[in-house]
Amino acid sequence: MKQNITLALEKDLLAELKVIAAQRSMSISGMLSSQLKEIVAREKQYEKCKNKALDTLRTGYHLGGRPASREDLHVR
Repeated sequence: MKQNITLALEKDLLAELKVIAAQRSMSISGMLSSQLKEIVAREKQYEKCKNKALDTLRTGYHLGGRPASREDLHVR
């Protein structure tokens, strides 16, 4: 379901947007909608990656073997 919003833009910016939209055979509304969808998708992907990284930090890595003893590390 679509919902209309009101957006206030400078006249110069609006004029440039109309030209760009026409060059792309799109409406300004379509262009903005496309850009906003990309922003939302990037934010969702960022959150997904951030949560995965935080989970990895919490669980850590299993590198195998046993930890070296203090004596083994400081043999004289």
